[in-house]
Amino acid sequence: MSDFSRRRFLQSAAAGAFVAPAFVAPRRLRSPVAIASENGVKAVELAVQRMNEGWRPVDAAVAGVELVENDPEDDSVGLGGLPNEEGVVELDACVMDGPSGLGGAVGALQSIKNPAQVALKVMRHTDHVLLVGEGALRFALAHGFVAENLLTEKSRQKWIEWREKRSSIDKWVSPEENGEHGKEWFKKYAHKTGTIHLGAVAANGDVGSCTTTSGLAFKIPGRVGDSPLLGCGNYCDNDVGTGGSTGRGEACILSNGGAFVVHQMALGKSPTDACMEAVKRVVRLTKVKRLLDDQGRPAFQVKFYGIDKSGQFGSAGLYADQFAVCDEKGARLQDLASLYDDKIR
Repeated sequence: MSDFSRRRFLQSAAAGAFVAPAFVAPRRLRSPVAIASENGVKAVELAVQRMNEGWRPVDAAVAGVELVENDPEDDSVGLGGLPNEEGVVELDACVMDGPSGLGGAVGALQSIKNPAQVALKVMRHTDHVLLVGEGALRFALAHGFVAENLLTEKSRQKWIEWREKRSSIDKWVSPEENGEHGKEWFKKYAHKTGTIHLGAVAANGDVGSCTTTSGLAFKIPGRVGDSPLLGCGNYCDNDVGTGGSTGRGEACILSNGGAFVVHQMALGKSPTDACMEAVKRVVRLTKVKRLLDDQGRPAFQVKFYGIDKSGQFGSAGLYADQFAVCDEKGARLQDLASLYDDKIR
């Protein structure tokens, strides 16, 4: 290497420049591929069907997650999502389109059950990437979305139950405290998270991705996690593939998880290995004692998902779990790679 070339290389490295590898044009895949969190088996199946019909991957991904957004039984996304601490459902979502390199997102959106569809409108009809709160709602209404009450009776009852457990700082009282159901302290909603991420690769190698959520259950109003933040809960690069995450949003934000997965694949790692590197990054960045269990491990779950342009896919999490995938073999659940063998407690 000449002195000039070496100097230019070192200057680029010092500046943190990221140079995507020079991929050979991929051969056409036997089938489109879609990957999602474990609540997305039907979603990945529909996404692959739509890509086979000629839909762009980002549109196929949004069509897939819409099934989950519309499902009142899934309390982590869309209609029936668990509300904030005041009993109001606030939704977040983002999309990214590989061929154009564009993205769109909405945060703290109320009254609209399909935030991923709104994010798609932001991407296609504005020069912005992220709209939040009242502005996001006005934008959605202007584009024909219908406002509705997203708090189902089932989710409302869970919110009331949670309120009763906070009685040490307010005047709500739980049946357990009144002696009706024993002395066990009810914890199943204490740190409940939930989301669906869906990454999609078309047969020609184009990519697109989407993440949508109702966020952390009973959060402070206005809290936004990783799901609407491109590079955190969702990211794609048409030269590389897709990456995304579910679980503790704050950890995914601090680790830039989605973009980190894609960058690791660009450096030559398989999707599974790239996701595991993101998991290890979360562990390294989690230092505060209140976030650690009695073994010094993160006391929460984070899961990452990736597909590269060749159709390879993979997922990894802190703790054992599953993910959804659909390819020429059909839609199914598979075990993800996990840093720790046990399930999150």
